[in-house]
Amino acid sequence: MSKRKVGVLVMSYGTPCSMEEIEPYYTHIRRGNPPSAEQLAELKERYEAIVGGVFPLRENTDRQVAGLQHTLDRLTAGMDVQYVCYQGLKHAQPYIEDGVAAMAKDGITEAVSIVLAPHYSVMSVGGYNKRAQEEAAKHGIQMKCVNSYHLHPELIDALAKRVNEQLEAFVTEGAVRGEVEVLFSAHSLPARILEMNDPYPDELNATAAAVAKQCGLKGGQWRFTWQSAGQTAMPWLGPDILDTLAAVAEEGAKWVLSAPIGFVSDHLEVLYDLDIEALRTAEQLQIGFKRIRMLNDDPQYMLVLADTIMKLDQ
Repeated sequence: MSKRKVGVLVMSYGTPCSMEEIEPYYTHIRRGNPPSAEQLAELKERYEAIVGGVFPLRENTDRQVAGLQHTLDRLTAGMDVQYVCYQGLKHAQPYIEDGVAAMAKDGITEAVSIVLAPHYSVMSVGGYNKRAQEEAAKHGIQMKCVNSYHLHPELIDALAKRVNEQLEAFVTEGAVRGEVEVLFSAHSLPARILEMNDPYPDELNATAAAVAKQCGLKGGQWRFTWQSAGQTAMPWLGPDILDTLAAVAEEGAKWVLSAPIGFVSDHLEVLYDLDIEALRTAEQLQIGFKRIRMLNDDPQYMLVLADTIMKLDQ
């Protein structure tokens, strides 16, 4: 008996593959407007600081897609459905449209899209899914879209394990577990999403609260903050983590754990904005600073994605 074949479009933001690709990558983000010489120099400096000109960042997404494929194959063994993963990136090749075209070329007529980001915003996941569905329609592919999976039990458990892991690391260094301030964070978005009743802030706070509860954090021991806001004239969601670090230092905090739950892999916003910029600020404030490990291709995160896809496809 032949299996029903379902395409899975795995989408993410994308990242340059080399120092040479930084300029075209950011030109694409800026809708065809290249960054200024000053902006480009700053961007290259950031990538040099985290990768030294060698780009493992792109490989993270490749490993996630491969890990998801492996998990789906395992879970559907003996079933009458076969899931085939394709990659589609927002700002780098293969673009979302490339992933859909590859599906069509392989004869796929039904598919599910999922973004490597657990929380929905019309400006982020909503935009990915809109692009995917519009392209799928051109090829006669029926595309179902996952909007969010921010409270999946396995996601909460995976994040809680990482928070507990670093809290224990603080304890071994002499910190008091109950006095470590946990800062949950995610990529900021333009503040106008609040006027649109966008669920992004609420979903992030729900994830943070669920993780905090599982870790036994006291009410005053954690808070949510934002990071990596764009440099534009419009206001972005805040406070920024650098300002929050200053605030907790003022309150007497000695130890801070960064938990960037809005991100699922190691990339610029984590390796530079947190591991370099936030760490530097914490050191200046004489605060002990650690960050949780990212999910990357952890089997538990792969299970979250696979389970979410299969439930939507039922």
